[in-house]
Amino acid sequence: MEFHNLYSFFKGTALLCGVVLFPLSCTSVTQNKGNEVQYWLTKGDESIKLQQQTSIRFVNTTNNFQNIEIDDTQKFQYVDGFGYTLTGGSVEVINRLSSSNRKALLNELFGNAKNSISISYLRLSIGASDLDGEVFSYNDLPEGQTDVSLSKFSLEKDKALIAMLKDILAINPDIKIIAAPWSPPVWMKDNGKSKGGSLKPEFYRAYADYFVKYIQGMKKEGITIDAVTPQNEPLHPGNNPSLYMPSDQQRDFIKNYLGPAFKNNNLKTKIVVYDHNCNKPEYALDILKDPEAYQYIDGSAFHLYEGDISALSTVHNAFPDKNLYFTEQWTGSKGTFNEDLNWHMKNVLIGSMRNWSKTALEWNLANDLKYGPHTDGGCTECKGAITVSDSGDFTRNVAYYIVAHASKFIPSGSQCIVSTQTKYLSTAAFKTPSGKTVLIVQNDHKAVENFNIKFAGKTAAVTIPGSSAATYIF
Repeated sequence: MEFHNLYSFFKGTALLCGVVLFPLSCTSVTQNKGNEVQYWLTKGDESIKLQQQTSIRFVNTTNNFQNIEIDDTQKFQYVDGFGYTLTGGSVEVINRLSSSNRKALLNELFGNAKNSISISYLRLSIGASDLDGEVFSYNDLPEGQTDVSLSKFSLEKDKALIAMLKDILAINPDIKIIAAPWSPPVWMKDNGKSKGGSLKPEFYRAYADYFVKYIQGMKKEGITIDAVTPQNEPLHPGNNPSLYMPSDQQRDFIKNYLGPAFKNNNLKTKIVVYDHNCNKPEYALDILKDPEAYQYIDGSAFHLYEGDISALSTVHNAFPDKNLYFTEQWTGSKGTFNEDLNWHMKNVLIGSMRNWSKTALEWNLANDLKYGPHTDGGCTECKGAITVSDSGDFTRNVAYYIVAHASKFIPSGSQCIVSTQTKYLSTAAFKTPSGKTVLIVQNDHKAVENFNIKFAGKTAAVTIPGSSAATYIF
């Protein structure tokens, strides 16, 4: 059966998690008073962005509205968090801000004040991603040289990122981090290039040690890496940097080298497989079917540039004791706020949570007006959640609001619970550690939709504008 498929995924179904909207000028979420339902709204036409609306109340009423039913007696996965990838390019442009603007932005993104969105999860690249200003690894050598002992390993190229992570941890010491390489050092690859190629079998052990040195090196800086994936998008060798790593290679690398290396060094960092599109769940399944690899694996990670989000449930149903992570989805320079808000809310945020994911991450945190920095051959259209202007100001883009729906109101440790869906209304519901219930609703219809929130024998009548997302807290 699919996901929390006590019901069905699409129609009048049971669902997990929920989210919320609010403006930077709004008041923080206050303790619920009796039957009050707090309500935040974002409209696809951008006329309202994360603005708190007049509260609704649970009352005894009879109407012919459709119902969204919430059942907090049926609980599913715990949530680790919501956030972005903190790329090297993100660090570079944020550091262009004045000291006061930089501090204000980091507190807005990671803090718990009333104007903060409380990001709780970050993804990092191990070495450069394609949204760094240059390609690098932590063990770059002159052509023809090798260093299997990793005596020249250094995190120096990421010193600015490490400094920013320390500032972020000072704001939110509980933030969780997953990390992935875009490419190993080129001397470990069969083509000797940063783009494409595969890891040479004779360097599997050295590459496992490379991960160990990275995790230990970050720990010395006070940064805990909660999880790693062996390769970002292992079936996409056309990026720069990138690596082609089919499932049999990743399986063998994990079971014979990476897993034992973590065990021998007493590392608690989780190993998460795949980290690519939903059209190939068999990649993760092939690795998990191997009992030797299985023992080292925490779960699987997915993107949604191809396939359907229900692929996460496909993997969950085959291996229900392994976790699921949604780790990347970009918004692009050619997209519209309306299209991106509604598609991402429905498929990435709500969809991933309904399909057992512990995280929902958008792609790049920040870039400049030209969608840089990026490597030669890297993404030229990826739009950050934040754009930093040449004058030193910053603006908030659609990915900011998508993630803020969840991150501000659904802390790490919240648990997904049942909520039903209708033809046009996608939903996700959560129970927070403090006992609040959070419901997010996305209206895929262009017209207004009326519905009732039904919870614990109570009813609240609600109207949501067309092509909008809203969050309800009670």
